[in-house]
Amino acid sequence: MRAMVYRGPYKIRVEEKPKPRVEHPNDAIIRVVMGAVCGSDLHLYHGMMPDTRVGTTFGHEFIGVVDEVGPSVQNLKPGDRVMVPFNVFCGSCYFCARGLYGNCHNVNANATAAGGMYGYSHTAGGYDGGQAEYVRVPFADVGPMVIPDWLDDEDAVMLTDALPTGYFGAQLGSIAEGDAVVVLGAGPVGLFAARSAWLMGAGRVIVVDHLDYRLEMARTFAHAETVNFAEHDDVVVHLKRTTDHLGADVVIDAVGAEADGNFLQHVTAAKLKLQGGSPIALNWAIDAVRKGGTVSVMGAYGPMFSAVKFGDAFNKGLTLRMNQCPVRRQWPRLLEHIQAGHFKPNDIVTHRIPLEHVGEAYHLFSAKLDNIVKPLIVMDPA
Repeated sequence: MRAMVYRGPYKIRVEEKPKPRVEHPNDAIIRVVMGAVCGSDLHLYHGMMPDTRVGTTFGHEFIGVVDEVGPSVQNLKPGDRVMVPFNVFCGSCYFCARGLYGNCHNVNANATAAGGMYGYSHTAGGYDGGQAEYVRVPFADVGPMVIPDWLDDEDAVMLTDALPTGYFGAQLGSIAEGDAVVVLGAGPVGLFAARSAWLMGAGRVIVVDHLDYRLEMARTFAHAETVNFAEHDDVVVHLKRTTDHLGADVVIDAVGAEADGNFLQHVTAAKLKLQGGSPIALNWAIDAVRKGGTVSVMGAYGPMFSAVKFGDAFNKGLTLRMNQCPVRRQWPRLLEHIQAGHFKPNDIVTHRIPLEHVGEAYHLFSAKLDNIVKPLIVMDPA
């Protein structure tokens, strides 16, 4: 089969790989119809995540058609059109029993630190991902869901990570009616978090980024106020001034480990690898939220050390909430929102790129060219 293959930082290509096979009675083999490139895939592409092994196929956002199932699978059959959450989870451990699918204890040799994910580094289990013609899906009865007939493919693939994660970010903010909510980052997760904040009662939503075309989408898609941090000497001071000098009630970090905005943090993280990523967005969140406020972290960070201003968080009495999104848990409510017209998830899709040109998708997304916001990987463009 054809699959995207990682060959080192900034080096990916499409190669022939063996088609995956059923390895356990609970497995399913999915013929991928459509995938997406996530901002957290760029951390792998840039060599930021430890134990990202040559030969790995990325891609934790994908939908497809069931090609084969193991003998124990009860809920799927060949031919079913399914969406697959990015979490690999067993559905029965201590954490899954509590709906914490992103923290499953049975799917990763490194389970005390992280759950399992498709197409990520071996710190997340080492599962091949869906930027390929086929993918093996373990625990097929508890992860995938048959896509409702009324939901189109592009909206469905947005439900495998970007939309649930943005929605979850707003949920973790515990937004109260009238709250001022700042979202750092106008990428897909930030846009969905901003739009979700309104549904949870926000009185103001302010999106911060430095790319004007993405801020324009924040205004039109998420109906948010916007701030270009590059236009301010100190964006935290500006945010304080616009929130009664107290700070926002809730700040959502939708940026993660490769934030722009601080040269020293960038050099120590991306160039010298002295920390697990630039925490400048998280530090801005800690500084920009009011005392007693809540910081929700949805941007991806790796397992290594980062220079986070924990003392400021302590002295301000902040609540810091974060986790990998338990995607499957979000679906019932999000499907209701989509049916009610509160979301049209594929409104943020800007590029549809065939698998053969997946390298171009990563290049455009990494360099923020051609006004890219969300690229899809299409298996059969015809």
